[in-house]
Amino acid sequence: MRKRDRDRAERIRLAGGPKPTLRARAVALAQEKGEVRTKDLTDIGVHRCYLARMVEEGLLVKVGYGRYRAAVDKAA
Repeated sequence: MRKRDRDRAERIRLAGGPKPTLRARAVALAQEKGEVRTKDLTDIGVHRCYLARMVEEGLLVKVGYGRYRAAVDKAA
């Protein structure tokens, strides 16, 4: 492993770990608020083009025009 990679890993570790991904932030916001608008998601940095992908992956459920909800995890 190169020194700069070790240094970067150390900085991330000292900062409290890696930042949450945009997908994780979007799902967390949807779970927190219950139902979110496209504007709410774009305000936290999630671009509109990713919303359709997140719906296809099952992370979000499209409720109506510009409205999304977090997908409910199925109990095992």
